[in-house]
Amino acid sequence: MEKNLIIPENYQTVMPYLIIKDARKFIVFSQKVFDAKETYKIMRDENVIMHAEIMISGSTIMFADATEQYNERTAGLFIYVADADETYKKAINEGAEIVTAISDQAYGRSGGVKDPFGNTWWITSPI
Repeated sequence: MEKNLIIPENYQTVMPYLIIKDARKFIVFSQKVFDAKETYKIMRDENVIMHAEIMISGSTIMFADATEQYNERTAGLFIYVADADETYKKAINEGAEIVTAISDQAYGRSGGVKDPFGNTWWITSPI
């Protein structure tokens, strides 16, 4: 770590920053599927999120609504969960599409889904 680097509380050295369509719905999806907690939100106007943050198990994800000025930027996210099968099913029930079926891998039980906002989640329970 860099000498004298002071990272604010609840932040990590590297955090994803997503630019997505329907950021409000992304918050709801993340809460229902990953038990995310909304920790911060600033609105550009009553319909557009300028900047928001959620926390999932101690990890912060920053995001904003896509606009004419800021084009959509999605990501691939690897996430450890207690029960990959249960979380995978929740994601599908909340509108995610299957990328890879959930199965046993050398590194754990894992499956991939694409959320309704264009992000791919690799949902994994460690061995």
